[in-house]
Amino acid sequence: MTGKSTRRKFLTATGTSSVLALAGCIGGTGGSGTTEGGKQDDSDGGSKSGGQSDKLKAGGSSTVYPITSTAGSVWSSNPPASDEEYWGPGQYDIDTDARLADYWAGLYGFESTGSAAPPFDVSVGLSHSGTGLEKLKNGLVDLGNASAPVSAELPDASEEELEKYTDHVVGVDAQPIVVSKEIYEAGVEKLTAEQVRKIYTGEIENWSDIDAYTGEDREIQAVGRAEGSGTDTAFRVNLLDGPDAKMPGVDVRKGQNQQVKTLVSKSDNAIAYMALAFVTGDVPAVKLSFDGTVYEPGENLADENYPLSRDLHCYTYDGTSKQEAAYLRMIISDFGQENFVKTQGYATLTDERQKKQTSNLPEPEQ
Repeated sequence: MTGKSTRRKFLTATGTSSVLALAGCIGGTGGSGTTEGGKQDDSDGGSKSGGQSDKLKAGGSSTVYPITSTAGSVWSSNPPASDEEYWGPGQYDIDTDARLADYWAGLYGFESTGSAAPPFDVSVGLSHSGTGLEKLKNGLVDLGNASAPVSAELPDASEEELEKYTDHVVGVDAQPIVVSKEIYEAGVEKLTAEQVRKIYTGEIENWSDIDAYTGEDREIQAVGRAEGSGTDTAFRVNLLDGPDAKMPGVDVRKGQNQQVKTLVSKSDNAIAYMALAFVTGDVPAVKLSFDGTVYEPGENLADENYPLSRDLHCYTYDGTSKQEAAYLRMIISDFGQENFVKTQGYATLTDERQKKQTSNLPEPEQ
């Protein structure tokens, strides 16, 4: 990775709030997952572009959404090469005078429009992993965003069906355990993996059963993600030993990271698991002790041995089109990793993994 960047600090690890602000800031045309009327597009709907229309459609995981939506907004604004805040290719050892989208699309033979309009637009919808992958299969989107492998999200799919999905890893999420601010301030700044497991299996139901807790007797509100979300699947696989593991301790489920964050911030007894990009002071993340190592937010959650670390995927179906390859190549590049992955609070791909993911894409035409 180059590590170079002089862009404006307009992106922070605050989830979609930064994404939506960006869309308004640079005049994106659909990249933030909104309709033309400015309403949130939660449907991932519409017809698949088939790789050759004027719009590339992505949808799925709310965890991957901050990456792909921010990338889509910048793509659709198509800033000039002289704009070092949003593009500035020379900072990433890219020799071009082309606008951002013109450059990446041009690698695959797409001609520029001669204006600020990109060769094709990008629209990103918001739901969760299972929905995105199903809509990808049904031709409703071009890219299915998922925060868990397709084999875990679609466990009933045949091997032949799974082979039709092409996996493109765009970043890494270190999934934290968060608690209500009141619980954190009452002493619960660290939990063991076994304590978390027992909470979600219903064996621990009261915060007073956690030694570090110094507050009043209070029942635990265990918040889970919707079944079918990649975050939920990853949690079950990594901490409960299987995608179908039972979680009888769950009190309420929410479909998106944003909803989990809101619920925990407004509660005084909650615990939840969610994407790292959504952690704020109102939703503090606790340290997690696992196999003798203490994993701490901001320190070592990206360690490969952290039990809740998981890849973030953009799947294509029946191969990867030129449109899909152009957009994905931008995200996987040094430029994309610095501006769309790192700024959202996620871990960037190592050089080795970056090269591997790039090699999975069709070769550029120029």
